Amino acid sequence: MPTMTSVKHDQLQTSTKAWPPHAPQQLEPTPELMAELAAASARLESASPEEIISWAHDRFAPYLTMATAFGPEGCVILSMLAKVAPETYVFNLDTGYQFQQTLDLRDRIAEKYGIEVDMLQPELSVPEYEALHGGPLYKTNPNQCCFDRKIKVLRQAAQGKHAWMSGIRRDQSADRAQAAIIGWDKKFNLVKVSPLANFTKKDVWNRILAEDVPYNPLHDQGYPSVGCWPCTRAVTDGETDERAGRWSGTGKTECGLHTIQESEGSGI
Repeated sequence: MPTMTSVKHDQLQTSTKAWPPHAPQQLEPTPELMAELAAASARLESASPEEIISWAHDRFAPYLTMATAFGPEGCVILSMLAKVAPETYVFNLDTGYQFQQTLDLRDRIAEKYGIEVDMLQPELSVPEYEALHGGPLYKTNPNQCCFDRKIKVLRQAAQGKHAWMSGIRRDQSADRAQAAIIGWDKKFNLVKVSPLANFTKKDVWNRILAEDVPYNPLHDQGYPSVGCWPCTRAVTDGETDERAGRWSGTGKTECGLHTIQESEGSGI
């Protein structure tokens, strides 16, 4: 079972926020709930991200949460949360392989917005995990590595919650193009809220620049998408896919959090 405590990197502040409320029972995808979500998604299709967040907060708080990898989209949502629902519990899936620049960004977000993102880690540390598998598993089986160090942790974090927010955009990939504004996430048994589904990359960066939202400096060094350092590289001239630097050369394009199908580590 993943440890549900804040990571204690020397470079990171230790979270002091109270442990989030735990729902007495999980939501079930009843026909009534599915109809409600479909209607809300259709109604919010033309809404602003702030309006979508406000609806989700009114409907699901205090059992609403957000997962962020501190990408541009996540940082924009955090800036919105600070205005609309600052008490929302936010966490990061700290695989142990994140760039130092990503870890530092957590503190910058806390300083500017007062939102302290909890860093949730897998049960095994990186040395323990690599010893178990005879070396870095990301080299031989990146799907399983993502499953063990991200998917399992999010499943644990989802317990006691009713809904989670993500920063995906429909224009990022084929899987993400199918995202609803409000939908049911079968993988994690949660309502999934995507406030930025209709945003473009330009929309995101316009908001960042207009409001001086903190962002990862790696984005200024040729990394349009930042994940774990072993599986992320800068893109080259002529590469138009903003996720081209993720798992380069493997055919893998997603960690599995936002794919349509996933089973026992496959397809992630």
